[in-house]
Amino acid sequence: MDTRSEISEFLTSRRAKITPEQAGIRSYGSGPRRVPGLRREEVASLAGVSIAYYTKLERGDAAGVSDTVLDALARALQLDDAERAHLFDLARAQNTTVRSRRRRSPQRIRPGVQRLLDSIMAPAMVRNGRMDILAANELGRALYSEVFANPRLPVNSARFTFLDRRATTFFVDWNHAADDSVAVLRGEAGRNPHDRDLTDLVGELATQSEEFRARWARHDVRYHDTGKKRLHHPIVGDLELSFEVMKLVADPELTMFAFTAEPASKSEEALSLLASWTATPYQAEPAALPDR
Repeated sequence: MDTRSEISEFLTSRRAKITPEQAGIRSYGSGPRRVPGLRREEVASLAGVSIAYYTKLERGDAAGVSDTVLDALARALQLDDAERAHLFDLARAQNTTVRSRRRRSPQRIRPGVQRLLDSIMAPAMVRNGRMDILAANELGRALYSEVFANPRLPVNSARFTFLDRRATTFFVDWNHAADDSVAVLRGEAGRNPHDRDLTDLVGELATQSEEFRARWARHDVRYHDTGKKRLHHPIVGDLELSFEVMKLVADPELTMFAFTAEPASKSEEALSLLASWTATPYQAEPAALPDR
């Protein structure tokens, strides 16, 4: 990833999203503004830096920029926590020794992590920042059976979302899932701009998916650590599940996802049925859920 262009495009995209009214700037005159959002001089004034210095930053030159200035820019552009962290990651990447793109060694799941997954009664899986699903318990595999159906390893959630026709059925709110996937990959690109596997994945998705290209160009980032997913499972039907994400302290590049359903809900019944089906040696299609 070219950190200069990433910084430039990120700052420009965030500036375009803030209106003068949101920034507390009074607009004078009745004519239309020539740029969306704030002007460069307005951001510079809000951040307490010179126009020349902010222009230099927005052109992608963050060499030697201080945390104080980055904090001021984050406030001026009203960045949320994920966007602020991304800005710092991009600046940090530019201010470290440039390394050639590298492939990482295959990430291995420690036996203790797999045992932990297997001991969890809920669907659970472990993923890296590129959205490769590296391990799962049986119920996790059953829940994401459509994703695991792809023989290409490692299974990748973003690749499934944009390149597999089953994704638009599996994810009930496909647009939300697609936005989340791109935002996660954007954040990872800021943290690890020299990851060749990530660059190759982004290139593959951008080449084959117009939906991905449009979202990638927005430069949106967000945390994906808790929330709800609405899925349509081919066997048990629709589920609305809450998910929680936990970092593995001993494996800082890996996160564990676990899914739960509201007690006494239709989704809990469906999840229980899926668990029973998964535990049955002969996995015939289960009976339909009772109507309510």
